[in-house]
Amino acid sequence: MADPIDIFIDKLTSSIEHQSSGAHHDTSAELMAKKDLKHTLKKNGWLFRWKDEYAQEGREVYKLCIANDEDHKIQGLISIEVMPDHVYIHLIENAPQNRNKEDDSYIGVGGNLVAHACRRSVKEGYEGFVAMTAKTDLIHHYEKTLGAEHFKDGRMIIPDVAAQVLIKKYKL
Repeated sequence: MADPIDIFIDKLTSSIEHQSSGAHHDTSAELMAKKDLKHTLKKNGWLFRWKDEYAQEGREVYKLCIANDEDHKIQGLISIEVMPDHVYIHLIENAPQNRNKEDDSYIGVGGNLVAHACRRSVKEGYEGFVAMTAKTDLIHHYEKTLGAEHFKDGRMIIPDVAAQVLIKKYKL
């Protein structure tokens, strides 16, 4: 069984929102490049070993950045795999600066990343279907915020209708 997803969806926004100013910023989800790995180390505050995730065959790791940001500062990461009939989320994480909820952090990153997985599912012809395994204490949260449905043992799916809501909300 895959590791359970453990990201709190703080707010569904139409982009990402600067915590203190309330300013909204459009985003772009880009495939992570090998050169990006140096910015995703545990010593820099990341919780997961993204280098290992990046090396997994068949997985795509995307970084969420503010659109037109020359620095391409990573706001969050997601690892997905295209399966025969859906997209599976293996791992998802807010950037360290966005977990502390201080003045300089952004909210809406988690929802934005999940919406990207839904959009990737549509691109594959799967109508937005996305699956994941959630930590037990977040199952109800994902049902409420993402429209996900729980099957058993933390296994969840975001069905086509809920996926379309997320895709329309986030214009990646």
